[in-house]
Amino acid sequence: MKIGIIGAGHIGGTLTRRLTALGYTVLVANSRGPETLGDLAAETGATAVTPHEAVKGVDLVVLTIPEKNVPHLPHDLFANVPPALPVVDTGNYYPQQRDGRIAAIEDGLPESRWVAQMIGHPVIKAFNNIYFLHLLENGRPPGTPGRIALPVAGDDPIVKAIVLDLVHDLGFDAVDAGGLDESWRQQPGTPVYATDLDIAGVKKALSEARPERTDQWKAR
Repeated sequence: MKIGIIGAGHIGGTLTRRLTALGYTVLVANSRGPETLGDLAAETGATAVTPHEAVKGVDLVVLTIPEKNVPHLPHDLFANVPPALPVVDTGNYYPQQRDGRIAAIEDGLPESRWVAQMIGHPVIKAFNNIYFLHLLENGRPPGTPGRIALPVAGDDPIVKAIVLDLVHDLGFDAVDAGGLDESWRQQPGTPVYATDLDIAGVKKALSEARPERTDQWKAR
């Protein structure tokens, strides 16, 4: 597959490194311009591009930027992409730590549902609950005891299957976490967040999640 990655922070950089090492063609973009991604491109063989170029002619897009920056993406970024183009949202809402108050999320809208509304394109929620170094270093072959599992939430089963396969390729078991309206179960503060659970552990954690945000994950 040819994959566009928008965002070159911890998760974006990690996915660029992992996916190019696996033989994927990767286009990587950020908000500061391709010229600022020369080191990452040289290290990985990825191509540094603009956000518009990152969504053009690719098989999958990964959107991995802070929630506060989502409204500042080019308004037409996804206007001309195929409706079925898989877009993976790795983001988390950190109101106190980074993002400030986002009213719709505070009122109970799942974070990735809000992202989908902002960009005008469906998204699949994945890669948001794992520490970036573990994503970089802890992938294991299928069948390895204790292999880390990652939840994947989204509405389109065909598109979600593509992302489930991508998680598997990266060395992790993938757990179908339901539709996007259920993606709150993997948001910060839930039992599956920032854990390295196996398939059974992820399923149990998702089932034990509660929709109420704890004080740490609410805007002040």
